[in-house]
Amino acid sequence: MKMDLLSAAVVGAALSLVSTGALAQDGARLGKDLTPVGAEKAGNASGTIPAWDGGLSTPPAGYTATSGYIDPFADEKPLDTVTAANMAKYSDLLSAGYKAMLAKYPDFKMLVYPSHRTAALPQAEYDEILKTAGTVKLADGGNGMVNYQQASVPFPEPKQAEEVIFNHLVRYRAGGYSYHPTEMVVQANGNFTPVRRSVSIVMASSLGNPEENRLLYYLSKVTSPESVAGLQTLVHEPIDQTKETRLAWQYNPGQRRVLRAPEVSYDSPVNTSDGLRTNDSVDMYNGALDKYDWKLVGKKEMLVPYNTYKLADRTLKYDDIIKPNHLNQDLLRYEQHRVWVVEATLKPGQRHIYAKRVFYIDEDSWGILATDLYDGRGELWRMQEAHTVQRYDVNSSIAISDLAYDLQARRYIVYGLENEEKISKFGIKAKLKDFSTAALRRSGR
Repeated sequence: MKMDLLSAAVVGAALSLVSTGALAQDGARLGKDLTPVGAEKAGNASGTIPAWDGGLSTPPAGYTATSGYIDPFADEKPLDTVTAANMAKYSDLLSAGYKAMLAKYPDFKMLVYPSHRTAALPQAEYDEILKTAGTVKLADGGNGMVNYQQASVPFPEPKQAEEVIFNHLVRYRAGGYSYHPTEMVVQANGNFTPVRRSVSIVMASSLGNPEENRLLYYLSKVTSPESVAGLQTLVHEPIDQTKETRLAWQYNPGQRRVLRAPEVSYDSPVNTSDGLRTNDSVDMYNGALDKYDWKLVGKKEMLVPYNTYKLADRTLKYDDIIKPNHLNQDLLRYEQHRVWVVEATLKPGQRHIYAKRVFYIDEDSWGILATDLYDGRGELWRMQEAHTVQRYDVNSSIAISDLAYDLQARRYIVYGLENEEKISKFGIKAKLKDFSTAALRRSGR
């Protein structure tokens, strides 16, 4: 169906926000007018967003686990290109962050492709979501969940902003995975040095003997460059952070010691990020919700990163991808989708470098696709975007890279690229002892 983005913007403006008060939360609509995860099954009136038909749940012909992801939409051409010259035409479909990028950098562009609702989960996940719909509640203050077991969408019909964020935090990740993400701080002239890691993330529910009140376990080891190699971080993430705060440890190769690391949270900078990435902006947002007042604005049609398989091409080198001021936009793909809009405003008396954050969360995958980050003066400081693909081999939508652009410093940071690294492994088998401080110490030695 031909896409008319201008008319879509008009429709999006007219129907941009939906009332959340009328949403039932008993699961009666799941699999009917809503998808099994709670998204609107129907497309939009203009046809620019198609109906969900089950998503992309089988690999395309020619895919092998050793070759990386094949782009199922490689033959498609952009429908349009959004630039500074025509962005007013798409104003209702653009976040503040994208408008700022378009205005600041003359060569920044957004290639807009036909929309494909590829997100899909295994049937067992749909069954669990339906079984537990309406049974999980927010803890007092919204900083945790009560009665949560393992559903990857605990709030398929959210009424509060915190419920949308928890859907992002616990979204399906094939039980756990290991990967080798690179992190690059890119200077204004385009110079960068890759920082390489080996990372394992395992959901507590996938372990045979999870501890009480555990959501996931995270272990990261920096492997290069030599100046920071050997630095390790271990995190035990609680479900209900009203009961206990995050448990974190770090192994410092210089001291050869494992130490508690309470600073691995909130707005403390990631060690290797040169101040461009806070610990709670990893995976677009993670951790406790207690520093902010949360507001569910509603649902809106927007242009967001989606199905960016071209960026996952393993024939690409980092020099092909990393450019001054922003990534090589010819490798990126933007589509029109419905997203939940959530605003987080810093509570009086709390401290955080971001006084306000606006999140745009995909209705189909519950992943945060873009974020606007404001400083204490109320000015847009940074913007984030996550380039996701449907991992059709394991039926999970996980970003292949996310970025934070500093609009004031003209620098940016890109995280997660694996084009020159080993292939990710999903559904990994792990034991609780693999995420112990003793294991951290042994790995350091």
